Amino acid sequence: MRGIIAYGAYLPFNRMDRSEITKALGAGGGRGTRAVASYDEDTTTMGAEAARLALKSTDASPGAVLFSTADPAYLDKTNATAIQAALDLSDDVMAVDMNGSTRSWIGAMAAGLNWNGAALTIGSDIRTGMPSGSDEASGGDGAVAIVVGSDDGGPLIAEYIGGSSSTREFIDRWRTPGERFSKVWEERYGENAYLPMVEDAVKRAYHAADLTPEQVDHVVLAGLHARAKRGAPKFIGVDPSKYVDTLDNEVGNVGSAQAGLGLAAALDVAEPGQVILVVHLGDGVDVGLFRTTDAIAGYTPASSVADQVAGGSVGLSYTNFLTWRGYLDREPPRRPEPDRPGAPPAGRSEDWKYGFIGSKDRSSGAIHLPPTRVSVVGGAVDEMDAIRMADVPATIATFTIDRLAYSLNPPMVAAVIDFDGGGRFQCEMTDVDPDSVAIGDRVEMTFRRLFTADGIHNYFWKARPAS
Repeated sequence: MRGIIAYGAYLPFNRMDRSEITKALGAGGGRGTRAVASYDEDTTTMGAEAARLALKSTDASPGAVLFSTADPAYLDKTNATAIQAALDLSDDVMAVDMNGSTRSWIGAMAAGLNWNGAALTIGSDIRTGMPSGSDEASGGDGAVAIVVGSDDGGPLIAEYIGGSSSTREFIDRWRTPGERFSKVWEERYGENAYLPMVEDAVKRAYHAADLTPEQVDHVVLAGLHARAKRGAPKFIGVDPSKYVDTLDNEVGNVGSAQAGLGLAAALDVAEPGQVILVVHLGDGVDVGLFRTTDAIAGYTPASSVADQVAGGSVGLSYTNFLTWRGYLDREPPRRPEPDRPGAPPAGRSEDWKYGFIGSKDRSSGAIHLPPTRVSVVGGAVDEMDAIRMADVPATIATFTIDRLAYSLNPPMVAAVIDFDGGGRFQCEMTDVDPDSVAIGDRVEMTFRRLFTADGIHNYFWKARPAS
């Protein structure tokens, strides 16, 4: 029996009221808010954060990291390897990208369910569009990670009981390499293409799982084609009250992560023995059916979808949104821009740079960040054990607000933090109001992109207010 072992959803801290678009441009926008990845986030860092949350809820060790996004931070380089390194997974874990379209995450899930052992499937997306366009307002940013495997790799909280796919080639939305915005064909054409496939795929999925619509308890309906999604319930046949809120009004459509985000929201509230139907529209229709097990009654996600929604901060300005997206060039602080990271030093310090691995003196217990060979207590040499600090909470010992440092979101807040159990480190803070920082505040570490120079992303860890 194979299915879902654990899951985690990640939504960025920042939210923008869609009315900000209308105020600035006199068009576009709409009601509600959308989640916005910060200036120091991309699909890789968000995927890593979702994966960290998923792995906190299980002892399963994934043998593969399958990463999917329609907005990869790199082309011609694997993005999943940075996530594998940030999670401090062993070198024998395969890490691959399955990118290019929102349907790619469905492929990652299918591959994970057929993997020999546990697999970590990740969907992450940053959605945007032309200023004042519908994609800009309706899109959202976020990520989801789901650990799939067999029941001998850990207790399943939901078993996979069947599914189907319907595929045909037609033009719905597209973006050629190098273009920043997707283009969309007239919606009535897409509706006429999608709905027959919904009817076909859903009917075959019910047959494969030996179920009827009346036996479904939760429905996740995902996809970027709004008109087809409105027509799909007719062919799904499930009572409208059983549809999971895909958070379009609070978060926006998170593209590659939307189906997974809805699945996570359904699992958050599901009881044992309930059936969850996932229907995804994207260059075809894919359907999956899961039945929760008794184990879900004792499962507690590290952070529920509802908590992630409630934990956001509304108030991001449209000008900052455009700046973070790279659509508005503003004069930076008059300081030298950072140099690109070097491959050899980054490779030598991989455990520290990506895994946030310090060193702990065996004799004194002193923790060193960054890791050192010589202990600050007693002076012992090469008597160290590696210690992962990424998941250890900390307290601000002191801080400063730097209004001159190079940053896309000035001013920069730099803090000295003391980790629980030992270890002190100076780092940059993120997702924080500079006016509210105080000595004694509790913080946690988060994987971020410090800067990009010459096309190389410099990933490392920052501190943020503890959730």
